[in-house]
Amino acid sequence: MAWKTLDDMDLNGKRVLVRVDINVPMENGVVTDMTRISRIADTVYDIQDAGGKVILMAHYGRPKGKVVEEMSLIHIAPFVAEELGVPVTFADSDYRDAVKEMVDDEVLLLENLRFNPGEEANDPEFAKRLATLCDVYVNDAFSAAHRAHASTEAISKLRPSCAGRLMEEELSALEAALGKPKRPVVAVVGGAKVSTKLDLLGNLVGKVDHLVIGGGMANTFLAAQGINVGKSLCEHDLADTAREILAKAEAAGCEIILPRDIVVAREFKAGAASETVAPDACPADAMILDAGPATVAYIEGVLANAKTLIWNGPLGAFEIEPFDAATNAAALAAAKLTKAKKLISVAGGGDTVAALNQAGAAADFTYISTAGGAFLEWMEGKELPGVAALNT
Repeated sequence: MAWKTLDDMDLNGKRVLVRVDINVPMENGVVTDMTRISRIADTVYDIQDAGGKVILMAHYGRPKGKVVEEMSLIHIAPFVAEELGVPVTFADSDYRDAVKEMVDDEVLLLENLRFNPGEEANDPEFAKRLATLCDVYVNDAFSAAHRAHASTEAISKLRPSCAGRLMEEELSALEAALGKPKRPVVAVVGGAKVSTKLDLLGNLVGKVDHLVIGGGMANTFLAAQGINVGKSLCEHDLADTAREILAKAEAAGCEIILPRDIVVAREFKAGAASETVAPDACPADAMILDAGPATVAYIEGVLANAKTLIWNGPLGAFEIEPFDAATNAAALAAAKLTKAKKLISVAGGGDTVAALNQAGAAADFTYISTAGGAFLEWMEGKELPGVAALNT
C-alpha cells in the first residue's frame, strides 16, 4: 500500500483540514495524559512551516450524534494551545466564518465531530460540509482509521488527501512489522481470552515464524492439550478452536510458544504466596497467574535470533506483583535488543502500553502505537477504511 504524505502536497496558502485524535483522559477539568496531543505537534508545525493554515477536527467521547456539553472540545482547546505552543481558536458551530477569519499561525479547532450524527454514519453531506472548509485533507488519526466515518473516509474522496506525520510514522512502523518484515518475525499475544483474539491468532500463524501466547489465553491452549489448569481463567469451550490454531500453525511452519513452566497461586492478590511448577503440575485448587523463568529464558533465546517483534498483550497478571515478572523480563529483553539495533519492535493495545511502561521498556521499543482497536484490526489483517481511503 502506498499513500501520500505532507511532503507530496502543495500547502502554501492552503487551508488544511486535519483529522486528529485528541480523545484524552480528563479529571476535574484537567487533561491527565497529554500524549495524544503532543503527538500531533509535528503535523501542525510542518503544515504551518509550509505556509498552510491548520484546521483540526476530532471526536471526544461517545455523544452518539447529540450535543453533550461535557464532551465539548472547548474543554480540550486550552491544553492543545499550551502543549503545542500555538494560538488555538475554538469553532463551536459556524465553521465557515471561523475559517474565513483565521490569521497566520493560528490553529482552528472544530467542535466534537460526533455531535453530528452524520460523522459516524459516514454521511456524504456532512463530509461535503467539512470539505468546504479546506483545500487539502490530512488524516493524522490512525486510531480512528478502522472506522468508516465522514471525517476519515468520505471526505478523502472530496479533496486532495494525505497522511499526517503521526499517521505516516504509524503506517511505516506497521509495514515494517508485518507488511515486509525482516525475518525471523516473533509475535507476542497475551490477554485474558482467546475468544477476543481469534482473528488475530488466525492471521498471525500464517505470517510470523514464532507466536508466543501468554496470559489467560495460554491456559486455554494448555487445557486443549489435556492439561489440568486448576481454577485458572480458561475458555474450555474453545478447546477445539485452540487445537485448530495449533494445527494451522504447524502447517504454516509457525512455532507456537506456550508456557514451559508456570507460576501458580491460591489467591489473586498482590504478594500472594506462589510457586513455580511444570505446566502439567498446576494444583487443582490453584490458578496460573504468570509464566515461569524457564519460559522467559526460552522467549529471550527466540528474541535474540529474531529481526522483528510485534507485541500485543501481557504474559501474565502484570497488574500485580509478583505476577508481572515474565512480562517485565521479556519486555526488557526486547527493549535491550532494540536499543542495540538488533530488533525492530512494534507494540500496541491498551494493556500492552501499560505493561511496557510499567516494565520500563516502552521508551526503547521501535514504535508504540496508542491506537487500540485500529492496531488490533491491522494485526488481524483487516482493511482499515481510513487507511484504504489514502491509498494511491
